[in-house]
Amino acid sequence: MVETYHVAFVIFGLAIFAAVVLPRLLMHRPMSLPIIYVGAGFVLFAIPHGVGPPDMVENSVVVEHLTELVVIVSLMGAGLKIDRPFSWRGWGTTWRLLGITMPLTIGAAVFLGWWVLGLHVATAMLLGAVVAPTDPVLASDIEAGPPLSEVEEEPDVQQEHSVRFALTSEAGLNDGLAFPFTNLAIVLAAAAAPATLAWVGEWTLYYVLYKIVVGVLAGIVLGYAGGLVIFRLPASSKVSEALAGAEALSGTLFIYGATEIVGGYGFLAVFVGALVVRKFEWEHDYYRTLDEFAVMVERLLMAVVLVLFGGALAGGLLAPLTVTEVGIGLALLLVVRPAAGMIGLLGSGLSWPSRAIVASFGIRGIGSFYYLSHALNEASFTELELVIAAERLWALLGFVVLASVLIHGVTASPVMDAFERWEERTRPVREARADGTGGGSGDEDSDAQ
Repeated sequence: MVETYHVAFVIFGLAIFAAVVLPRLLMHRPMSLPIIYVGAGFVLFAIPHGVGPPDMVENSVVVEHLTELVVIVSLMGAGLKIDRPFSWRGWGTTWRLLGITMPLTIGAAVFLGWWVLGLHVATAMLLGAVVAPTDPVLASDIEAGPPLSEVEEEPDVQQEHSVRFALTSEAGLNDGLAFPFTNLAIVLAAAAAPATLAWVGEWTLYYVLYKIVVGVLAGIVLGYAGGLVIFRLPASSKVSEALAGAEALSGTLFIYGATEIVGGYGFLAVFVGALVVRKFEWEHDYYRTLDEFAVMVERLLMAVVLVLFGGALAGGLLAPLTVTEVGIGLALLLVVRPAAGMIGLLGSGLSWPSRAIVASFGIRGIGSFYYLSHALNEASFTELELVIAAERLWALLGFVVLASVLIHGVTASPVMDAFERWEERTRPVREARADGTGGGSGDEDSDAQ
């Protein structure tokens, strides 16, 4: 008789080993780690060995907490990678993606869910909220490089860095800013008469204003405190030197937990806290150590989650899926997000190839799993619409994430490699424009500064 936990050891041991070895083999190839993990999970759980595949619907509490941990570690890593000082002007592309692209994506998903799929308005809102955020976990092929790798570059010349910055900063902030829409779905489902708008005050004042403000303030205060500890109390013992970089994990957990205790958005606080820490000693080499530790933990946790996701697919997660829902899922990935992205970036300082990449690589992943499991776990008999739609929502979201893993995983490296070659060919023209010696007006504006 095979012991379940022995099988678990084999599965997770292989996943962790792959997290260490596979990046060396897949570099610049049309393949990604997430594809390998999901495929391996499917095969491992499809083999009869006495251990049933994981059920994401029935075990939504476990899914919520496991994906929650992966996302917050990834948010800390994303914040540490950003080499562009925070400013309203310098982060112009980020604000466009958050203020225009994300609401347009949510609105389109809500409309498709309500009008095409016939979902209750609250359920359609939940669908929009969970598919809108760009995932910080699965975007490793297109995220910003390690800290200090872009500090000296001119963003209006180095378009590749602007692309990576835009996607990394968007993924860092939209995981917190999608929360109000998730809570809006819960509030709408619980409202006895949503049309009376009696719920607007509670949602606006508490779920939007209070929780966002607290999340930002907590990130600033706790991030600054973390910077003091990391850079004003240097390692002075062999034990502390051996644990170098672990502050990234401890800070992530502390900032997130403390912020959630006082009712703020912990996702937002972790990313803001990472930005504050990153600014503390702008060119200190220790940022690379912090980033390496965060990446290691993130990759290991990602491997576990995606193997389990593959197992859930083997267990029939997509069974309730209909042809119409497949079409909706593909439309969200291939039409809605790219179109919303291009609209949001109109007038930005990015080149048209850069805009196309940023708009198209709105990767959906582990963060979406968290939002859906969280909303369903918060739902009760008063939010019956969400509970009834659980299996249908999980099937649709599972398909969207699977399609994103496959489509974006296969195309990310070739697209970025081709983009780098284009950038090298066109660099002299951009350098001339940056120096004021080139012709043409271009469309550069403050977003590229």
